[in-house]
Amino acid sequence: MRASIWISCSLFAALLPLAGAASQLASPARDAAPFVIEDYRRPAQTPYPLSNPFSAAKHELGRALFFDTDFSRSQSRSCATCHDPRRGWGDGLPRAQGEAPEPLPFRSPTLLDDAWIEKYGWDGKFRDLEAVAFAPITTPKNMNMSEAELVERLSSNPEYPRKFALAFEDGAISRRNIELALATFERSIRSGKAPFDYWIDGDEAAIGQAAKRGFQLFAGKAGCAECHSGWSFSDGSFHDIGTGGGDDIGRGRLFPSSRKLRYAFKTPTLRDVARRAPYMHDGSRATLEEVIDLYNKGGVDRPSRSELIKPLGLSEADKADLIAFLESLSDQPTLAQPGASDGRE
Repeated sequence: MRASIWISCSLFAALLPLAGAASQLASPARDAAPFVIEDYRRPAQTPYPLSNPFSAAKHELGRALFFDTDFSRSQSRSCATCHDPRRGWGDGLPRAQGEAPEPLPFRSPTLLDDAWIEKYGWDGKFRDLEAVAFAPITTPKNMNMSEAELVERLSSNPEYPRKFALAFEDGAISRRNIELALATFERSIRSGKAPFDYWIDGDEAAIGQAAKRGFQLFAGKAGCAECHSGWSFSDGSFHDIGTGGGDDIGRGRLFPSSRKLRYAFKTPTLRDVARRAPYMHDGSRATLEEVIDLYNKGGVDRPSRSELIKPLGLSEADKADLIAFLESLSDQPTLAQPGASDGRE
């Protein structure tokens, strides 16, 4: 886990054009390591692995595949059904809904900024984006397609042989090439510049005083930045914050002998969080107010509870300020595919 990221009043006063209002904020209640403003600047370039480098043809193929309903047996669902760009690249449901009548165990995670994640899935069972693709496709309760049937469907589409030939040297419509193309497109799904980012860049009027106080609470007294750290507001790790119960043990399923990983789930990004209700891995918290209340009371007292989770003593005004800050992390909504036309920025 990264070191604690607390804010000191003196450092706020030195933050370039932010000095005006920021320097008026009260000092945090806890001792703090210096806040580093560069940690909160959005990176200019999207990283692509050497094993699956970017190409425009592969990106465009991945985009076509992502929105293609041929990926489900009923031809009614695509990847975008659960990862809708109009819903922050989630689906707005407490738990994902596949082709089966009953919902799936987990909420659909957002795909925002997935290029910077090291492990995927609420329990981290997928090593990379390429490894994720066929899990929902072949799961009977989700898209309910076999690999062979999907390849046959895509091969019969007159557009895909040309698209695969442009994207891959072998031109094969194969499982591996489908994985590579989808992952290339998914890595291009980036959060846009939000009011918070304009504030970090020096626009003092970009967010209000409540959001500024909320950011200080977020990185200070409330301790949120311990796990929701950096520009993506996620440490990429797994913690028991008091949500899972019974057989819903999260990363503990992969490490059954670990007491601390029992009920531990992935720290999600907070980018666009105000538009991505409901919350938690199981959609068990309908609003941001409910999420903050869970943290405020200190989660669930059990051996696996993260050492970072403890009662916070937040007032109603504190909670309102935190929500104002979280709302400042939403960019302008989009009805189309992600920002840059070539997927690299």
